[in-house]
Amino acid sequence: MSYQHLDWQGKVIHLPKGKVVCIGQNYLDHIQEMQSKTAPEALFFIKPVSALCPLAAEFAIPSQHGAVHNETEIAVLIGKKLSKASEDEVMDAVWGYSLALDLTLRDVQAKLKQLGRPWEIAKGFDGACPLGAFVPAEVIQSPQQLQFSLYVNGEPRQQGDASLMIRGISRMLSEMSQWFSLEPGDVVLTGTPAGVGPLTPGDKLQLSLQSGSRVLLDVQTSVSSQL
Repeated sequence: MSYQHLDWQGKVIHLPKGKVVCIGQNYLDHIQEMQSKTAPEALFFIKPVSALCPLAAEFAIPSQHGAVHNETEIAVLIGKKLSKASEDEVMDAVWGYSLALDLTLRDVQAKLKQLGRPWEIAKGFDGACPLGAFVPAEVIQSPQQLQFSLYVNGEPRQQGDASLMIRGISRMLSEMSQWFSLEPGDVVLTGTPAGVGPLTPGDKLQLSLQSGSRVLLDVQTSVSSQL
């Protein structure tokens, strides 16, 4: 299914599809569950525009490359260009917020890590970024207070709280913009908490984005297998 940026009322957002700039290791509990080493520098990577697909009634995962893991993240839609921007400048460029799955070919990634090679193919394959509809920034007064969750087949798998990010959204956008110009229509993924695990065709998923007691997004979707 082709992808188009949509708002939370289902209306088309007139921004082009762009790249997806991601941060890894941005929640301590996920670093611990992956037994990863941390560094002072942020871990940034990019998914191409071909990774985008709708987080809608169904999305497909590849079946021929080993385990495909969920990584649930808050997504930020860029509405204005950011290049070498300060933290004070970046939030004015945010169009809105959503939820995304940073799908990861975990077996492929582990093998490439062992070889000391880049692992873009484990993160940037076609359909590797199912993305939900966006809540306008003006609706969310405190994005750093957002909470989110993922349930798989009715069982809780991930619970996230943006206040626990190692790098907050404004700092993250500023640092990213020092390396990559963020263009209108680009999407930023802000990191995943603990609870990553394998998805299989037939799984039923529920993703929720909340601000306090207010539910902003409640997405029901399912997993199918790529042909």
